[in-house]
Amino acid sequence: MLDAKRKEVVEFIRANPSLSSKEIHTGVQLEVAYATLKRMLTKLTLERLIITIGKGKGTKYEIAPGYKLFSPIDVNNYFQKEIDDRDIIDRFNLELMPQVLAGVHVFTNEELQELNALQDKYKQNISQLSKEAYAKELERLAIDLSWKSSQIEGNTYSLLETERLLREKETAGGKSKDEAIMLLNHKEALDFVIADPTYITPLTIARIEDIHSILIKELGVERNIRNRRVGISGTNYRPLDNEFQIKEALQDMCNLVNITANIFEKSLLVLILISYIQAFEDGNKRTARILSNAVLISHNYCPISFRTIDSVEYKKAMLVFYEQNNLSAFKKIFMDQFEFAVETYF
Repeated sequence: MLDAKRKEVVEFIRANPSLSSKEIHTGVQLEVAYATLKRMLTKLTLERLIITIGKGKGTKYEIAPGYKLFSPIDVNNYFQKEIDDRDIIDRFNLELMPQVLAGVHVFTNEELQELNALQDKYKQNISQLSKEAYAKELERLAIDLSWKSSQIEGNTYSLLETERLLREKETAGGKSKDEAIMLLNHKEALDFVIADPTYITPLTIARIEDIHSILIKELGVERNIRNRRVGISGTNYRPLDNEFQIKEALQDMCNLVNITANIFEKSLLVLILISYIQAFEDGNKRTARILSNAVLISHNYCPISFRTIDSVEYKKAMLVFYEQNNLSAFKKIFMDQFEFAVETYF
């Protein structure tokens, strides 16, 4: 979160672009020394909330193009307002992928250092595992992912019941057939991307549809891109309802992901954008979680199970992205869950 003073500086720069540090110091009227303000500007620049124009004494400051993406947001406070009282972006942002996201880096250098250090630890850990031990850990993660991804969608199987189903094909008493199918489909989809890790490289619409088809098999959900309107519970955000626009949005996403060099950014973009586009009648977030992991697996990065994330907090972070195009809350979820996976499974 931004403290009050840094927030005031950001808001001043937003209202008064292209000012020098001395002009900001004079205009913002904070009771801080000039040197302190300079340090604040440096930190805000590193966090990609503001940018610099020019060099040396001619340096000016402006709000970063991706400010709305990364500005800190208090999720709990945000949802104090009821659904109809929130000021939101209620329609799909056609500029989000080709213009906004294409021009920014999702993670700061500091965040990438943290993630890369965890990835290095993962590689060190698995280098000491036998092939059998690694497969066992991956299986454990797959069970946890199948359980949590299904739980987020309302599945009532417990983790132990899920393990028994996936290992022994034993269904739990009092549960619906569809709940068991959903879990088995998750495991099948993950097994598919593990068996052929290069399948989603490059990412294409057809390959996204293939993974979605595995996940919704025998669940009474239509395959392929939807051609009718769909609503999302808990929000007034309305996704695209034109089949051709949906395909165009999916293609924009594929283009963006394919040209993005950093693997963590690829994975996070897939995770949030497939959910945001809502290309299918159902199963969008499940498809997003599997494909996000497919990106990690295909580049020998540690996959993520999402096991410790609260389902409500996951949905809230996603709704904030839908309504504000702000990914700060979801980025934290991604980073926390990557750390959990490295520390827990391998």
